[in-house]
Amino acid sequence: MKKKIISVFLLVLFLIPTTANYAEDNYYHPVKKSNEELMMDLFSTLLLPDINKAVNNYYKDYLKTNTTVYPYQIQIAKMERIGGYRRFEFLITIEVTPVVGAHISVGKDQLTFYISSGNVKMKDFKHIETHKLPPHWQDIIIKELPL
Repeated sequence: MKKKIISVFLLVLFLIPTTANYAEDNYYHPVKKSNEELMMDLFSTLLLPDINKAVNNYYKDYLKTNTTVYPYQIQIAKMERIGGYRRFEFLITIEVTPVVGAHISVGKDQLTFYISSGNVKMKDFKHIETHKLPPHWQDIIIKELPL
């Protein structure tokens, strides 16, 4: 009996690392509870109204209800300062996962914003992938999403 328990434990132990999800390793993640994480969370929160406006503008042709992007569903893919050191113009590319209802993902999108003093403009929007809605959410579909 002890051999069976040890065998099962070892099997589970060896399977855990192979099933871990490393999909988000392409994104930068600051140290947890650091000042940098705090600043990135603040930045995401300030940008959130522009993100939700852009995402809802895209999905309005496909879904009868608005989507929501939560701050923890924003991944910064690229940030750059335009014009050199201490110039306050930026391009930021983010990836977001909009949801409906109780966190039901509808897809993944990439947005690029131009940001300067008091100014946020969306420069580019790309729908990267479509997630299939569960059967009880099919009634919100106006037309099928691409991809």
